[in-house]
Amino acid sequence: MEASTVPDASAIPDNENTALYGRCLALGLALLLVLRLGALYLSQADLFFDEAQYWAWSLDPAFGYFSKPPLIAWIIGATTSLCGMSEFCIRLASPFLHTLTAIFLFFVARSLYGPRIGLWSALAFATLPGVSLSASLISTDVPLLTCWAFALLAWTKLLETRAWTWAFALGLAIGIGLLAKYAMIYFVLCAALFVAIEPSARWLFRDPRGLGTVGISLGVATLLITPNILWNVTNGLVTFSHTAANAKWSGTLFHPLKALEFLGAQFGVFGPLLFAALLFVSWRMIKGDEIGRSGGATTGLAHPGRMLLSFSVPVILLITCQALLSRAHANWAAVAYPAATILVTAMLFQENRKRWFQLAFSLHLLVLFVLAISFAMAPQIARISPGTPFKRLLGWEALAGVTQAKLQERKFAAILTDDRSVTAELTYYLRDASVPILAWRPLPVPRDHFELTRPFIGGQSGDPVLFVTLRQQSNYVINKFGAADLLGKEEVSSGGDLKRHVYFYALSEYRQDGSRQTRP
Repeated sequence: MEASTVPDASAIPDNENTALYGRCLALGLALLLVLRLGALYLSQADLFFDEAQYWAWSLDPAFGYFSKPPLIAWIIGATTSLCGMSEFCIRLASPFLHTLTAIFLFFVARSLYGPRIGLWSALAFATLPGVSLSASLISTDVPLLTCWAFALLAWTKLLETRAWTWAFALGLAIGIGLLAKYAMIYFVLCAALFVAIEPSARWLFRDPRGLGTVGISLGVATLLITPNILWNVTNGLVTFSHTAANAKWSGTLFHPLKALEFLGAQFGVFGPLLFAALLFVSWRMIKGDEIGRSGGATTGLAHPGRMLLSFSVPVILLITCQALLSRAHANWAAVAYPAATILVTAMLFQENRKRWFQLAFSLHLLVLFVLAISFAMAPQIARISPGTPFKRLLGWEALAGVTQAKLQERKFAAILTDDRSVTAELTYYLRDASVPILAWRPLPVPRDHFELTRPFIGGQSGDPVLFVTLRQQSNYVINKFGAADLLGKEEVSSGGDLKRHVYFYALSEYRQDGSRQTRP
């Protein structure tokens, strides 16, 4: 039998200076936070259309929205109410929440393996490539990861103390996490899997006290998510329907290349060296090694490593299966990496592979600095490298500028769009315009939030409307109007030589039958 791949908690020296490690963590996270806030302030990247959409949600506080639960909108509403509507303020919560996530992971790792592993686990997570990219934007994954880390802490403490307060905290974390993103439900599945394979945790389903703590956690979580469920019920279950449709289980249900593509992307999200180490730990587990043995002296767990694996690897496997059946974005397995970071860090320190960890940490710091500089120089980088991913984050304010120029040429009753990205970006960058921005809805069932909340209704919007589209062939919209004048085509730079071709029409005399007068 090979040596344990994670440290024995009983071997942690009693004289480890917990206060010193805490101060080092505070200093490290403070430096990272200052760096990220500075990079965020200097960023020249426009809002991604998802960010612009979340901002639009924040203007209308609710318990739910078309594609996501409401927490992201509430967070953006809070930050913009404090410092304004700039891109910086919209994204402001992101670096703070990632810092809080790292702090929670410090306490989890400290409970499992001691303060030294806690320190390096927290710093390792805070500098993961995926986290560094995420800290430059705002997305639903940011609060989700914070809630997941807090739930992991509450779960660890619940197993250690069996206290009702930690059961309540666990329910609070799961409930708020569900308000961030429904992927928080993976935590419940991972917890159930761990209880099934770990004898020392089965008291949760066997003892009256255990059943009581489970009931408290699930009850609190259910209470918190109930307003969102009721919102969905009164709005045709749109969020649940969208989430199910996002899986795209239709047509051919076998895409091995997409599964490989997803797994390859995880080397970028978690870092190539750490993800390789995670694969190594997983292989050792499959081989039957006693991973994480003798940790129970501190936490009440015989196998803390097995717990960390239960809250990481199953998520990656589940999303890989989703990619195999249809598709999966690289960030869909993000919740796997809080637990995976602790496990891999502990394993590398225990097996005297500190150089591997140091190399990984140094590489991640390099990526962090490169990303910070890249966002600050996004237009210049796009000019040099037309294939840069920044093309999706550039040119939107310029598009709004040319649209504003069209509004000044003549009077329009509304702006009409036929693309969610354009609707979201114009809603933000033309937020001070007096003309409403409406979404074309071709089907009775809305396909996005704007089609649900601000659809174009012929005859009620007034004439004429300014139609803004990125599609050269937009007859499915134009043919619904009796009169259509092409006002021009504009080329808007989205970085370097990359251009967005934008077409502008003046549309009037909406006709349901689709007849239209031909004009030169």
